[in-house]
Amino acid sequence: MALLEARGVGKSFGRLTALTGAALTVGNNEFHGLIGPNGSGKSTFLKCIAGATAATKGRVIFDGADVTNTSPAARARAGMSLKFQMTSVLTELTLYDNILLALQPKVSLTRLMFSGSRKILHERVIAMLEQFRLANRAHDAASTLSHGQQQWLEIAMALAAEPMLLLLDEPTGGMSIEERRVTGELLQPIKTRCSLVIVEHDLDFIRDICDRITVLDQGSVICSGTVPEVQANSKVQEVYLRRA
Repeated sequence: MALLEARGVGKSFGRLTALTGAALTVGNNEFHGLIGPNGSGKSTFLKCIAGATAATKGRVIFDGADVTNTSPAARARAGMSLKFQMTSVLTELTLYDNILLALQPKVSLTRLMFSGSRKILHERVIAMLEQFRLANRAHDAASTLSHGQQQWLEIAMALAAEPMLLLLDEPTGGMSIEERRVTGELLQPIKTRCSLVIVEHDLDFIRDICDRITVLDQGSVICSGTVPEVQANSKVQEVYLRRA
């Protein structure tokens, strides 16, 4: 059984149709790239999957349950975690406290009332900062990080809920070439514990980390398959040549 199935998802904003029946299937421990030209509907599709935007039509099946009409919070509780393109870390807090806050929803109310969560979660906070190469900045304000490092911190926060599916919307936007390379290295280890759907413009980045790719154009899926299959597809080549 697939972890995620998006079936015929459509989205209209008044007279503007952003998606016209898009479909996506993601397996367990699979990295799936969602690509396409600007305005093809990638981010809208991702938000419809996460519930951040209500689909006009179609169904979203997650872990065997129909979540089409459930709230983003309900989908998060079911095991989805979404990171938007713009970072939303709490810049005045330290990296340590950003991760701590992301972990606290899993701590009992009693522990929170008596400030026991910091002691209980300390090792996990440090482990997550180490995983994303930020442990040496643990007690610095998040505002002092580079753009790329803030993105890494927010990915770490998104993983704090231990999701089955992580949704990333252009996480390498604005990064340097070196930061993009490191981001790929940092994402690879999470494959053992969750699946990933990632919207990206950097085709080299997608090709290096993803098992499968789905290509959107003008709100519709034109191709879905392995990296070699997508690269060889004539419709994909035509779309990218047309938009070049």
